[in-house]
Amino acid sequence: MTTWKIINGGLFTGDGWFDNAVIGTDNGRIVYLEMGDQADNILDLQGGNLVPAFIDIQLYGGNGLLFGEHPSQESLQATVDSARAGGASLILPTVATHTNEVVYEAIDAVRQYWAQGGRGVAGLHLEGPFLNKAKKGAHAENRIQAPTIEAIKNLVDYGRGVVKIMTIAPECFSPESLDYMQSKGILLSLGHSNASYEEAMLAFDRGIPLATHLYNAMSGLQHRAPGAVGAIFDHPRVMASIVADGYHVAAAAIRIAKKIMGDRLFLITDAVAQNAAGYYQHRLDGNRYVMPDGTLSGSALTMRKAVSYCVEQVGIEFGEALRMASMYPARALGISQQHGKIAPGYWSECAILYPDGSSTIKVL
Repeated sequence: MTTWKIINGGLFTGDGWFDNAVIGTDNGRIVYLEMGDQADNILDLQGGNLVPAFIDIQLYGGNGLLFGEHPSQESLQATVDSARAGGASLILPTVATHTNEVVYEAIDAVRQYWAQGGRGVAGLHLEGPFLNKAKKGAHAENRIQAPTIEAIKNLVDYGRGVVKIMTIAPECFSPESLDYMQSKGILLSLGHSNASYEEAMLAFDRGIPLATHLYNAMSGLQHRAPGAVGAIFDHPRVMASIVADGYHVAAAAIRIAKKIMGDRLFLITDAVAQNAAGYYQHRLDGNRYVMPDGTLSGSALTMRKAVSYCVEQVGIEFGEALRMASMYPARALGISQQHGKIAPGYWSECAILYPDGSSTIKVL
């Protein structure tokens, strides 16, 4: 067993703050956490905070390489490294609507990464291709597919064991196609959807547990037509991701959603990288990315920046913002018994958030 004395900073477990803590770990797991002074090792936080490592279930690239457009071992590793620098130890690299060939390359890249002992990738998130063209956003319209059983089978069978989440527009599905998808054990997330309130509620009642980037690319809340946003607010079980960068969603809209949804709302970065070739030619415009025609196409966020925005601009309490980046996405993925807290039985990968805004992943 290895023991660590935490000094010169705060320790947030996910449930609350600790002082004078000693953490015992063994084989990558936390064995105990208690008050004390005796330990084999000292971890000096340099005035920062030790917190549960973040989980980002939607990002497309990092460090100048766009995995979602050019999937490879190099672009996948760059995405992992970028996420870790922002405090996230576990990610779902994401592929937007694209050709099946590119999706297969992304699936192969994840399989190879795992085979070589790569850590930090929980699986793949496919945002598309079964979306509603009326809410395509920056997605390539000519690559959006009709959700036939055959089209679904082509992707789901090839991605077995790798694809963890698929963002879909459920109003475009027949009951048989939706049942087929749900039978394959993939987490489905409503997104890029023009569903009415009634259609969205029906989809949620039939078992869709998630919604992708709340407010963006979905039917909005209006007083006579509550839309997908109204259904997400109203359904007691559905969790939704949100992009907190000040461009995708106004701070007041995040604050309103948080008051309504509580622990059902969690953070993603939706981060992309500069890219000059292919369908998704993202270019940096200030602190966001846009397509050549100016369409908002992704963020320049890290999870650390998203947490800071929630605290500084939205007014969310620091500990709750940390939970939105760790505990709640772990819950969305169904892994909250192993990730999202610093507590006995959990993995010992944590994030150190330094006062200068930098962060790093620390394995205790």
